[in-house]
Amino acid sequence: MNKLYIGNVSAEATEEDLESIFEQWKIPHSGPFLVKTGYAFVDCPDEKAAMKAIDVLSGKVELHGKLLEVEHSVPKRQRSCKLQIRNIPPHMQWEVLDGMLAQYGAVDSCEQVNTDTETAVVNVRYAAKDQARLAMEKLNGSMMENYALKVSYIPDETAAQEGPSPGGRRGFNSRGPPRSGSPGLGARPKVQSDIPLRMLVPTQFVGAIIGKEGATIRNITKQTHSKIDIHRKENAGAAEKPITIHSTPEGCSNACRTIMEIMQKEAIDTKFTEEIPLKILAHNNFVGRLIGKEGRNLKKIEQDTETKITISPLQDLTLYNPERTITVKGTIEACSRAEEEVMKKVGESYDSDMAAMNLQSNLIPGLNLNALGLFPSGAPGMGSNMTSVPPPGAHGGSSFGGHPESETVHLFIPALAVGAIIGKQGQHIKQLSHFAGASIKIAPAEGMDAKLRMVIIIGPPEAQFKAQCRIFGKLKEENFFGPKEEVKLEAHIKVPSFAAGRVIGKGGKTVNDLQNLTCAEVVVPRDQAPDENDQVIVKISGHFFACQLAQRKIQEILTQVRRQQQPKPAPGAQPPPSRRK
Repeated sequence: MNKLYIGNVSAEATEEDLESIFEQWKIPHSGPFLVKTGYAFVDCPDEKAAMKAIDVLSGKVELHGKLLEVEHSVPKRQRSCKLQIRNIPPHMQWEVLDGMLAQYGAVDSCEQVNTDTETAVVNVRYAAKDQARLAMEKLNGSMMENYALKVSYIPDETAAQEGPSPGGRRGFNSRGPPRSGSPGLGARPKVQSDIPLRMLVPTQFVGAIIGKEGATIRNITKQTHSKIDIHRKENAGAAEKPITIHSTPEGCSNACRTIMEIMQKEAIDTKFTEEIPLKILAHNNFVGRLIGKEGRNLKKIEQDTETKITISPLQDLTLYNPERTITVKGTIEACSRAEEEVMKKVGESYDSDMAAMNLQSNLIPGLNLNALGLFPSGAPGMGSNMTSVPPPGAHGGSSFGGHPESETVHLFIPALAVGAIIGKQGQHIKQLSHFAGASIKIAPAEGMDAKLRMVIIIGPPEAQFKAQCRIFGKLKEENFFGPKEEVKLEAHIKVPSFAAGRVIGKGGKTVNDLQNLTCAEVVVPRDQAPDENDQVIVKISGHFFACQLAQRKIQEILTQVRRQQQPKPAPGAQPPPSRRK
């Protein structure tokens, strides 16, 4: 990897010219310059010298009026799955980088290269050639926080003798050698669990956790091989602040225990008498599985660790903050054991979701998961800040004119809950309708002893999200479901009968993929007669986020079907003006 290609070389340039440039910049080279028309090659004694030449000369140094381009020389047969990405912003979070890379395919390994530059450099290996090519096309020259990324192939010695790598789930499985600290991305822990630990701590203890001139937090970071972010600027004036810990599960647990000990000592010193519970933030997507059927998983953790665990209500969620607070009470030792068990469960859910999501990410292109906030940071396309607001118009709308198209969803709720949803003199349903920006009506009961009632919700995707989220939350709040039971409801959406086959897929593949991906049950009842509008029903049941993801996926399939149904203009005919649907 020490052979360099020098491009954009002037026709007048000689071997001596190039030699004097390398001498001037104190870059060693181990062989003569091979000068061709418009380009040249040279060997460097080691990778460090090669990297220095690329950093110092490429796009920065002129020869006979032309800016030199310097990169690794890679024979065609070795241009396969390995890329080098340079000029990465120095303070960029690893999770953001990982998420960005995962958009283009399965990353087998990603290792940091030590350089003398302020910006960071990584070598990335994708599982397949086409994924590396796509990443190269999309990322080379793209701007990141005012830095233009530079991407080039590096020799892939294994390319000549092997096909695509087996195994390796899409995501970040084998990480390659550990990425060491650099002036770039900051010290990377030896191995990193895919999912960070997020805690909430009382604001008055933040100073003690940081310590004088940051000494305490530096010490924790060093002792536990972790990277710790204290989000002091988030939620100005709030009584609690989030802390994010990136490390191995063991490193996260050690850092968490140390933080609890510091808070306890500070409480004694400041005569703070209230109990300080451990508060863990977890994405709502994983909470149902953490709780388990009829609360079994959570009960087991409580019993095994001798702690008391409560989880914040669903209605506290918003579109922009999809985290729930898990409050653990007990001794520091007990809370620490509970944290290990809770994060183990969350990690398992995360792994299965990421595997499912990544395997299916090509099922329906263009689904904006970021806009839905269905996955935590570190997932493909995610920013590092959980609470970041998606850009306007990013809510997966399926119209061509930029306005998300209105959808109709029939949500079935327990008949006994109708009063709670309507509220006194219809106040609750009116407020809900206004808050969500949706039309919400309750259909008349079908028969005297109907156990369920149908809520008809009409509005674009974001309105559906808000309305359904509040209805699920209200049912939990009003105790129509047990304290440790996740709310699961059935939703029906109508699809044109000719599109039902697309939702089912060949041999039921699409509908099975949908179920695996979303954790919702998706059923297209066979032998149902289309209604007067030639539509059939798709039934979706599951917890809130599962239902949402399934609805979005199905709407994406329908958008594709509609696009394909559009008549093609006849040869020579004027194309019709683009229409808003």
